[in-house]
Amino acid sequence: MDKSNPTHYKQGSIECIEAIESATSSLDGFEGFCVGNVIKYVWRYDNKNGVEDLKKAKWYLDMLIKQVDVTR
Repeated sequence: MDKSNPTHYKQGSIECIEAIESATSSLDGFEGFCVGNVIKYVWRYDNKNGVEDLKKAKWYLDMLIKQVDVTR
Protein backbone atom coordinates (compact mmCIF):
# COMPACT_ATOMS: atom_id res chain seq x y z
CA MET A 1 0.00 0.00 0.00
CA ASP A 2 1.30 3.43 -0.96
CA LYS A 3 1.21 5.68 2.13
CA SER A 4 0.53 8.74 -0.03
CA ASN A 5 -2.54 7.10 -1.65
CA PRO A 6 -4.15 4.69 0.83
CA THR A 7 -6.92 2.55 -0.65
CA HIS A 8 -9.53 3.80 1.83
CA TYR A 9 -9.30 7.24 0.17
CA LYS A 10 -10.24 6.04 -3.32
CA GLN A 11 -13.72 5.15 -4.56
CA GLY A 12 -13.67 3.91 -8.12
CA SER A 13 -11.50 6.36 -10.03
CA ILE A 14 -12.07 9.28 -7.63
CA GLU A 15 -9.63 10.26 -4.90
CA CYS A 16 -11.17 11.66 -1.73
CA ILE A 17 -8.88 14.71 -1.85
CA GLU A 18 -10.23 15.58 -5.32
CA ALA A 19 -13.82 15.39 -4.09
CA ILE A 20 -12.96 17.55 -1.07
CA GLU A 21 -11.21 20.11 -3.27
CA SER A 22 -14.24 20.36 -5.53
CA ALA A 23 -16.77 20.49 -2.68
CA THR A 24 -14.90 23.16 -0.71
CA SER A 25 -13.58 25.41 -3.49
CA SER A 26 -16.16 28.11 -2.76
CA LEU A 27 -15.87 27.90 1.04
CA ASP A 28 -13.55 29.83 3.30
CA GLY A 29 -11.65 28.94 6.44
CA PHE A 30 -13.34 26.93 9.13
CA GLU A 31 -16.40 26.14 7.02
CA GLY A 32 -14.27 24.55 4.31
CA PHE A 33 -12.23 22.71 6.92
CA CYS A 34 -15.34 21.20 8.51
CA VAL A 35 -16.92 20.23 5.19
CA GLY A 36 -13.66 18.60 4.10
CA ASN A 37 -13.47 16.54 7.28
CA VAL A 38 -17.12 15.46 7.04
CA ILE A 39 -16.45 14.23 3.50
CA LYS A 40 -13.20 12.51 4.51
CA TYR A 41 -14.69 10.56 7.41
CA VAL A 42 -17.87 9.55 5.57
CA TRP A 43 -15.80 8.61 2.53
CA ARG A 44 -13.56 6.18 4.39
CA TYR A 45 -15.74 4.83 7.22
CA ASP A 46 -16.61 1.55 5.50
CA ASN A 47 -12.97 0.76 4.71
CA LYS A 48 -11.20 2.03 7.81
CA ASN A 49 -12.73 2.80 11.21
CA GLY A 50 -16.46 2.15 10.84
CA VAL A 51 -18.70 3.85 13.38
CA GLU A 52 -15.74 5.74 14.87
CA ASP A 53 -15.30 7.60 11.57
CA LEU A 54 -19.04 8.30 11.37
CA LYS A 55 -18.90 9.81 14.87
CA LYS A 56 -16.00 12.01 13.79
CA ALA A 57 -17.97 13.10 10.71
CA LYS A 58 -20.92 13.94 12.95
CA TRP A 59 -18.68 16.00 15.26
CA TYR A 60 -17.44 18.06 12.31
CA LEU A 61 -20.97 18.37 10.95
CA ASP A 62 -22.19 19.66 14.31
CA MET A 63 -19.34 22.19 14.34
CA LEU A 64 -20.25 23.24 10.79
CA ILE A 65 -23.89 23.72 11.76
CA LYS A 66 -22.87 25.94 14.70
CA GLN A 67 -20.55 27.98 12.48
CA VAL A 68 -23.12 28.49 9.73
CA ASP A 69 -25.85 29.28 12.26
CA VAL A 70 -23.70 32.07 13.74
CA THR A 71 -22.42 33.54 10.48
CA ARG A 72 -25.48 33.46 8.24
